[in-house]
Amino acid sequence: MNWELFQFLRPAWLFALLPAGLVIWSLLRRQDPMRAWKKVIAPDLLEHLAISREQRRGRWRPVYMLGLSWLLGIIAAAGPTWQREATPFTEDQAALFIVQKVTPDMLAEDIQPNRLKRSAQKINDLLELRPGTRTGLIAYAGSAHLVMPLTSDPDIIGFFASELAPEVMPVAGDEPLKAVELARQRLRESGIPGSVVLIADSLDASYASGLAGSSGADVHVLAMAAGPEVVPPAGSPPAPALDEGSMQSAARAGGGALVLATPDDSDIRQLSSRIERSIAAAPAQEGERWKDMGYYLCVVFVLLVLTFFRRGGAVRLSS
Repeated sequence: MNWELFQFLRPAWLFALLPAGLVIWSLLRRQDPMRAWKKVIAPDLLEHLAISREQRRGRWRPVYMLGLSWLLGIIAAAGPTWQREATPFTEDQAALFIVQKVTPDMLAEDIQPNRLKRSAQKINDLLELRPGTRTGLIAYAGSAHLVMPLTSDPDIIGFFASELAPEVMPVAGDEPLKAVELARQRLRESGIPGSVVLIADSLDASYASGLAGSSGADVHVLAMAAGPEVVPPAGSPPAPALDEGSMQSAARAGGGALVLATPDDSDIRQLSSRIERSIAAAPAQEGERWKDMGYYLCVVFVLLVLTFFRRGGAVRLSS
């Protein structure tokens, strides 16, 4: 037990000790057997007629048990604590923002059926591995746009991800930094720990340098592009091949990891594991609370109250 961390979650309950103490004092005063005799018998004579304190010391008095019960009950209601615990449903409340690149390059078919459609499939696979996770979706090209705020419905995220296309983006270009900052801002406003997953086929050096000067949730990168050894089918839109070095630098700048797209689900399992580590490493205050130790005192309180149901256990409130 760390006494430096000891505190009460509801300290106002401690004021109840004052009226409780007055009631106990009044009961003890009324139950004093010498109280009435002191008015009619001389004190020096009463001292020899009365039973000594040593003879009455072993007598059990219900008022003592009442005082102890009230003391424990008030302390329990005040909520003593000295350690923290994980909040309920911390994992279910973990947030995830998916940032999807939506440019003509994402229509390249070096990854079948193409980079953009494969990204939507990977998003569905990721959400299946993380049921209950609150997920949001952001799309970007030359500008960043919130497609869906945080929601626990994976179907609606999957639907909007599959409907994204370059022609619906209002501004042409490639601005991942704006999209990531929007995702981080929304996570901060949610007040719960989370991560960002950036799905893109390329990231230039300016993104890494810009992200290194900012702070926020970890940004993991899912590289949706094949290496130069893969020859796209005829008719595939032109797009740069995977530049693993630049994307690795971008992932490190965001405090996350780079995951390369694979034909199976091994990439999504690796990505989910990285997300779990990021959430576990979140500041303690985001996923923990003070543990209320008053519940344990309630057990002792109930046992003390049960003693009042035995014969002779009642407390008389009048003389």
